[in-house]
Amino acid sequence: MSVIGAIVCERDVIRVSGSQSVEYLQGQISQDVEAVQVATSAWSLVLQPTGKVETWLRLHRIASDEFVLDVDAGHGEAAIARLDRFRMRSDVSFTAEPGWSMVSVRGPDAAAHAVDAELSAEVTWPGFEGVDHLGPGVMIPEGVPVLDDAEYETLRIAAGWPKLGAELTLDTIPAEGGAALLASSVSFTKGCYTGQELVARIESRGGNVPRPIRVLVGPPGAVLTVGASVEFDGAEVGRVTSAVGGRSEERGLALASVLRKVEPGTDVTVGETTATVRLAPV
Repeated sequence: MSVIGAIVCERDVIRVSGSQSVEYLQGQISQDVEAVQVATSAWSLVLQPTGKVETWLRLHRIASDEFVLDVDAGHGEAAIARLDRFRMRSDVSFTAEPGWSMVSVRGPDAAAHAVDAELSAEVTWPGFEGVDHLGPGVMIPEGVPVLDDAEYETLRIAAGWPKLGAELTLDTIPAEGGAALLASSVSFTKGCYTGQELVARIESRGGNVPRPIRVLVGPPGAVLTVGASVEFDGAEVGRVTSAVGGRSEERGLALASVLRKVEPGTDVTVGETTATVRLAPV
């Protein structure tokens, strides 16, 4: 299959510098910063001291002691505030980098389409290949179909890829974000960092969490709405956090935080619609 398409997405970008940037980040985020090579990228969680999610970002190492972080739009200020909270006298600074955006190209041949950008990173969405390009004024390459917001959201939901403010909130336990999030964002060998205790304890107990994120698949034309109650056997078992669909030829898709007892393959009720609980990708 050739390239699916591309879209320009807004991202908040933070520049990290200072002689102690590696040491400080290593103690604050879930990724093994020391293992990230120059000119490569990796996702990471930034946790509250309780172990719940504060923010989720991607770290790009551009020099031995310099990094660029990108995070969902609207969450950059909070990310800077959290990362700066325990800095004290450490020689590290966090500065917003305004005017950046991201061109997301999806499809197996995405890497073949050159984009003039400061940074590029391979996509780790389950079931979907692609490349993200970041920088000031990045543009979709010629000849690549342009995705609208609904089409891009459909791909994200089908991949089960969470988003800040939707699937990931201040009440989210990292393991609830799914296996792909943990695999891409958490090092279980790096040593101590803020919030590590809860992550390690859940991992040692098999990764079971009360409300994992699941994909809900409805019939063609189904309208699934954010905030809708997910019910099973007459009781509420979750809430929809992201949703697309409603066109007659398209299946309804949603992400929802659902009680662990509702196993994949189970049919649930969402408003007036019956949907099936699935594991990503779908």
